[in-house]
Amino acid sequence: MRRYETITIIKANIAEDEIDTILDRMEKIIQEENGEVLKVDKWGLRKLAYLIKKEQQGYYILTEYAGTPAAVNEIERIFKIDERILKYMTIKLQDVYIADEPSKDEDQKESDQEEIKTENSEADAPEADAIDKAE
Repeated sequence: MRRYETITIIKANIAEDEIDTILDRMEKIIQEENGEVLKVDKWGLRKLAYLIKKEQQGYYILTEYAGTPAAVNEIERIFKIDERILKYMTIKLQDVYIADEPSKDEDQKESDQEEIKTENSEADAPEADAIDKAE
């Protein structure tokens, strides 16, 4: 299995229950191919940078999942047919997905926090030396 991320833009005039139906169908395809949905992030209604199919706004959804290339092909095939979908893009994040391995985002957050702690401790040290010298 590989790890993928799909960003989907749905027409703005689509009801919330229809959006959920689109997501459920996507999730069903992923699970049929023995994959798993890792995260669904509904970004909501946003203004488009340019007109897409004469639409000025779209409902953005980010979906992260682990699956097979066959699942991605099936999802994209259905998105091409569905008139409610304005645009979509799928990106492969990892060639081999291991379920217990933390994501790159989590690793990046941890390393950023470690850098901040290191910078803070280094920043505190010179102040202590300056106080000692002043006395």
